[in-house]
Amino acid sequence: MASSNIHRNGAQRGIISNKFDRPLKPRHRPPSPGSTFRRNSSAPGSADAVPGRVRVAVRLRPRNAEELIADADFADCVELQPELKRLKLRRNNWDSDTYEFDEVLTEYASQKRVYEVVAKPVVESVLDGYNGTVMAYGQTGTGKTFTLGSLGEGDTSDRGIMVRSMEDIFTELSPDTDSITVSYLQLYMETLQDLLNPANDNIPIVDDPRTGDVSLPGATLVEIRDQQSLLELLRVGEANRIAANTKLNTESSRSHAILMVYIRRSIVDNEDIESSENGGDTPNFTTKPSKPLVRKSKLVVVDLAGSERVHKSGSEGHMLEEAKSINLSLSSLGKCINALAENNAHVPFRDSKLTRMLRDSFGGTARTSLIVTIGPSPRHRGETSSTILFGQRAMKVENMLKIKEEFDYKSLSRKLEMQLDKLIAENERQQKGFDDEVEKINLEAQCRIAEVERNFADALEKERLKCQMEYMELVKELEHKLVLNQERHEYNHFGVDRGEGPASSSADVSDLKMLLEKESKQRKAAEEEVERLKSQLGKYTLSEGGEDVEVIKLRNLLEDEANQKKKLEEEIIILRSQLLQLNFEADQMRRCLESGSSGSSFPASDPSLTQVRHSQLKDTGNGPKSSVTTLFEQVGLQKILSLLESDDANMRIHAVKVVANLAAEEANQKRIVESGGLTSLLMLLRRYEDETVRRVAAGAIANLAMNEANQELIMAEGGITLLSMTASDAEDPQTLRMVAGAIANLCGNDKILMKLRSQGGIKALLGIVRCGHSDVLSQVARGIANFAKCESRSSNQGIKSGRSFLIEDGALPWIVQNANNEAAPIRRHIELALCHLAQHEVNAKDMISGGALWEIVRISRDCSREDIRSLARRTLSSIPTFKSELRRLRIEC
Repeated sequence: MASSNIHRNGAQRGIISNKFDRPLKPRHRPPSPGSTFRRNSSAPGSADAVPGRVRVAVRLRPRNAEELIADADFADCVELQPELKRLKLRRNNWDSDTYEFDEVLTEYASQKRVYEVVAKPVVESVLDGYNGTVMAYGQTGTGKTFTLGSLGEGDTSDRGIMVRSMEDIFTELSPDTDSITVSYLQLYMETLQDLLNPANDNIPIVDDPRTGDVSLPGATLVEIRDQQSLLELLRVGEANRIAANTKLNTESSRSHAILMVYIRRSIVDNEDIESSENGGDTPNFTTKPSKPLVRKSKLVVVDLAGSERVHKSGSEGHMLEEAKSINLSLSSLGKCINALAENNAHVPFRDSKLTRMLRDSFGGTARTSLIVTIGPSPRHRGETSSTILFGQRAMKVENMLKIKEEFDYKSLSRKLEMQLDKLIAENERQQKGFDDEVEKINLEAQCRIAEVERNFADALEKERLKCQMEYMELVKELEHKLVLNQERHEYNHFGVDRGEGPASSSADVSDLKMLLEKESKQRKAAEEEVERLKSQLGKYTLSEGGEDVEVIKLRNLLEDEANQKKKLEEEIIILRSQLLQLNFEADQMRRCLESGSSGSSFPASDPSLTQVRHSQLKDTGNGPKSSVTTLFEQVGLQKILSLLESDDANMRIHAVKVVANLAAEEANQKRIVESGGLTSLLMLLRRYEDETVRRVAAGAIANLAMNEANQELIMAEGGITLLSMTASDAEDPQTLRMVAGAIANLCGNDKILMKLRSQGGIKALLGIVRCGHSDVLSQVARGIANFAKCESRSSNQGIKSGRSFLIEDGALPWIVQNANNEAAPIRRHIELALCHLAQHEVNAKDMISGGALWEIVRISRDCSREDIRSLARRTLSSIPTFKSELRRLRIEC
């Protein structure tokens, strides 16, 4: 008999803050193109008096050949009134009991009719985002497997609920955006087995203590794309299901079969359109922005093994044990339904694995339909009455139907990335056009300037040549006159000697002076002409400049474009930081989902550790890394650091997140420190009370603290004091984890060991353990291990003497308490710290009195790491105090 069960997969357990529940309400959704699947009135939000009540239908099996011969009066035992939805079960010839159900199906009801009244409303709810369960209950041989799991290979009209429900689901879903995964299991003798992988024969059932959901982390999940692949899976499952021949049925199912179908749908949630009239008949429609959502729902089909009486089925030996196990689980299911119907405070779901798996179907949040199958024979009237009473009690159970939705951060991130790419491409296009226009204007201006300079040079050269020629002519004329003057002077001198008077000589001198004055005037006139030409050239240049008013306007336009470009760059900075934040939060949710399978409710995000940062960059591809690098190159580190002091809280948060991402890369750390980024981060810890700012700032400091060159700077600027103050004030586990990670990195430096202890670093670590979260304690244990290792190295080198600072500060009791912690990272660090502390004789007495010796002995024997076991054995054999104590206690190590 084929059947299916409801189950929450482990991947759904990590949804915390970004998922919300909504009660059942009617939702209008148009069908997909080409869809023939139609909704009926029994969908969620219909006219049912109690929408969440378990709906029960009864189906009568036709007579078989044996009953036709032996039970001639079978019609008097069961009487159906389908039009009144009633059933009469005759006690004797004069008395009968009447029962009412949601649906009464006669022996002539078709498989299609059974599906439409029993399972189709549940399938519609599942497609709307609710969990749904369809279950069959009844005596062995009454047709449960035929009703649910018939494949209809010989006759398509015989297809059961499993096949028909998947046909409707495939019709409604889109293969591009939606996905369907299937698990097929059987519960046999209280052992959960995988019908798709028979080797997996003991699947554990895990309860989530926070949500109460049940998950099967070991079950096989197969993604299917079409109806044919589903049929193949059902054939494989039916072949592996356990069945046997009994007196009641030749092919009796000896296990409960569970088919689980997980559906993931990507939708866009449009808010209701509001219309208002503006004084006329034309409505004014306003649509709010859409939100990308993901709905995860689950359809479970359960084929219960038949209830039977051992003396009627003829079970013996191993089959008798199977019958006992079947009756035990069905009895537990009946007890749970009775408790729910009577509103008892305690419902015994944990009495069997079947009831643990069905806790969401009865009294939970799923929409449940139950079909009870009965036979017509009066010989089995007792089993028929028991089955009917089971259905009557189930009708009293009410479920609180809820839909679970989560924001599709990945889709939103991709949308923002596309918008950002469009903005960047548009900006680059405008920048290219702007640069081309500027280049064109510059070329035109250069051509005009070159032409003016050329004309000016030609005119100047012509004038220079003219002046030079005139000057040469004047020089020649003066030289000639000078020669004449000399000759005259000689002649005059000769005339004086001869007795001639000076009158002629004075006349010559007067002529010569006049000639010189004339030459000076001509030279001055030439110089004035040159100045005039230069003035004309300047005026010409100014006139040329006046003609280039367009150039001035273009320059003003360039300045306006530069201002607009600056504004666009600032908007791009904000968009990039928002994109980084969305990618960071999406990865947080994904890691939270992944860590949910291990039962942890703490989101696994720690930008203070390089390994987590590298895994984040690896998971998200090169998108965030290239975005941070591009932002870093385009904006500049100084501008990003200046935003840390912004009055806008959102801008300050985005800026500190960008700095934290940059600090995760070793290549950026030196520039951040040199530009004052470390001082700014420490100021954020000191000045701001905002938890997000302090958490991200502590993570960035932890990243910087991984570099030994930065550790002394952190100590010099009072970083350990600020981290200690943050550790004492903070309550958020994420903040405490990052602070502990930063202190743990500082604990690994020998040079600052004494200063770190004197400023309260060890006490701050021990104060953080109040959080109690395993991830936080792992960082504390790492810091203690680093401190113990450096302290041991200092003692070996003779730098330090005396007891360990860890013992003096009271860390030993916590170390001993967590030496065998269930979390592997905590245990490994504590074991290493104990081995380093035990290497020095001065600590031996305190460790013996504190119980640490026993833990070291255990480490030497049971530690999973060979290097730590060897270190523990060497320590026990080399410390005299330990050797003496072990001999006294007669312990061999």
